[in-house]
Amino acid sequence: MEVEIPVVIVGAGPGGLATSACLNKHSISNIILEKDDCHASLWRKRAYDRLKLHLGKDFCNLPHMPFPSDFPTFVPRVDFLRYLDDYVTQMKICIQYNRYVNDASFDVTDGKWRVCVHDTTLNVNEIYVADYLIVATGENCDPYIPMINGLESFEGEYLHCSKYLNGRLWYDKNVLVVGSGNSGMEIAYDVSTWGANTSMVIRSPVHYLTKEMVYIGMSLLKYISIEKIDKLMVFMSKMVNGDMSKYGLVRPKDGPFAMKKKGGRTPTIDVGCVKQIKKGKVKVYPAISSIKKGKIIEFADGKRGQFDVIVFATGYRSSVQKWLKDYKELFNENGMPKARFPDHWKGENGIYCAGFSQNGLQGIHFDALKIANDISFTVNAMKHHDAEANAEIKLLDE
Repeated sequence: MEVEIPVVIVGAGPGGLATSACLNKHSISNIILEKDDCHASLWRKRAYDRLKLHLGKDFCNLPHMPFPSDFPTFVPRVDFLRYLDDYVTQMKICIQYNRYVNDASFDVTDGKWRVCVHDTTLNVNEIYVADYLIVATGENCDPYIPMINGLESFEGEYLHCSKYLNGRLWYDKNVLVVGSGNSGMEIAYDVSTWGANTSMVIRSPVHYLTKEMVYIGMSLLKYISIEKIDKLMVFMSKMVNGDMSKYGLVRPKDGPFAMKKKGGRTPTIDVGCVKQIKKGKVKVYPAISSIKKGKIIEFADGKRGQFDVIVFATGYRSSVQKWLKDYKELFNENGMPKARFPDHWKGENGIYCAGFSQNGLQGIHFDALKIANDISFTVNAMKHHDAEANAEIKLLDE
């Protein structure tokens, strides 16, 4: 079966939903192809129970629909999913679920994108032909677990954080959380509150700020320089937490917002883990050197520990290069845009990407508006050109 439509969007996460909604506002027909049986599957199926939006709702709404006024400032996962469900309905977003994209390529003959899809429900193949292709599979697609010497022989349990819900079953067990980003810090905190003997691996210097600090910082960005905001954030962090280097937490030389702007690396938003570390309820280790026989883990500083469970909060990888034949039009070998924000969202021959700015939901908002406005401008310019051409033909006929 072959379907022709002006715009094909791959991925029904927040990036795909936002872009579809913006295109609908311009009355541009589009369809989203989603490999799972639901939209926002990362939030719905692969997120832990206690997860909330780490930024205030003012910075996280999708285009054309603010969060309800009765939602808390930091929106819980369940409420965010309810918001996305309402968004799909109110914005009249069309999604084809259970559509696994095998490959997509640009046909130079007719100047269109051909997207080859397998419908996993009916077990049939489909081809979608479009003028524009929007990649919205996002940065967080394939769970990533680093190669660690001896991991394959580890006799305990190990899992990626995408499979973690809560630590209910790990009471009094020795649990090691690998990773010091938002997920790692929050999962370590969560595990410790369930009564596990909790440790975590923090390899690199990291800024740790509260949600309230980040909210203040982002609110001030419109009025004050990043340099001044960073000084304020570091001062506030020191006032709240003191010197954490003796616990294994070292601050980077660059400020938190400067690091974000320069390399896309966000400061870690602490929801209680730092207090647990100071109380000794969460121990901190450097990088893992190797895993020995049984459940023994050896660290870079020579220390060893025995662990029953390892949770890898080590992020995700983009999967774009696996299915997008002409990915080099826009993406590098790692499946991320070649250009950095704010110039990352558009490639040649009608290809775009949404949700790859490393700026979270705020970046998705930016991408969706840019993409829809650009496509609308091109479509209207073509209509105007065609109208002028038809008028000239009519005059010649007369």
